[in-house]
Parts: sequence; C-alpha cells; structure tokens
Amino acid sequence: MRRAPDEGGSAVVEFIFLGLLLLVPVVYLVITVGQVQAASFAVVGAADAAAKVYAAAPDTGSAEQRAAEAAELALSDFGLQSDGLLMDISCSEACLAPGSTVTVSVRFEVPLPGLPWTAGTPVVVDAESAQVVERFG
Repeated sequence: MRRAPDEGGSAVVEFIFLGLLLLVPVVYLVITVGQVQAASFAVVGAADAAAKVYAAAPDTGSAEQRAAEAAELALSDFGLQSDGLLMDISCSEACLAPGSTVTVSVRFEVPLPGLPWTAGTPVVVDAESAQVVERFG
C-alpha cells in the first residue's frame, strides 16, 4: 500500500488565503456603502441648513455667503471635504421678498475610498430643500 504525501497544515493556508480573498471585497463594500450613506445624510443636512440660513439673511449678498458656509459646515460634520459640492439657489419671486420661497439644491460627488486616481466619481448624491421667507421679520 502506498501512502499519500503528507498534507499537514495545508488546510490552515487554504483557510487564510480564501478568507482574505473573500473578506477584503466585503470590507471594501461596507466602507464604500458607509461613505455613500454619510454623504447622503450630509447633503440633506446641507440643503436644509443652507435654505434656512438664506431665508433668514438680511440681504442677498450675505445670504449666498452664509448659505455656502452652512453647507460646508454640514458636510464637515460628516467628515467630508467640500471639494465636490455644487449648490444652486433659486427663488420663486424676488429673493428674500416676504412670502417668497427659497429653494436650495445641493449635489455632492462622493469620493470612493482607496481610489484617488479615478477621474470622476461614479456616485453623486443630491438633495433639495425649500424654505419660505418670513412675512414679518
């Protein structure tokens, strides 16, 4: 009778190799989904804060600056840089006229973790918020 060659210890090597091969993509997927979810929450907060700040401002010049600062602050609360932030402000009537509606649309390109060389990010999240300017302010 012939004996098979000794394969002691190969199960450990296979387990570690296959574990890493399957675990690394799952960990990357979880990190990426978390990044997209954080950006989603941040964009909603940025649009809401920018609309409220814009509607409460005394004039349009300072309103745009304050809205931009509020949006950047909302993104920084989630640990995101404001590099991919695009904000559009529109008004139903004359901006800051009592009773007019201010609508702020915010778009953000989510940077994928570990891929700095990508030309454009494949994930873009956006949100829109409307705020009515008070009649008696």
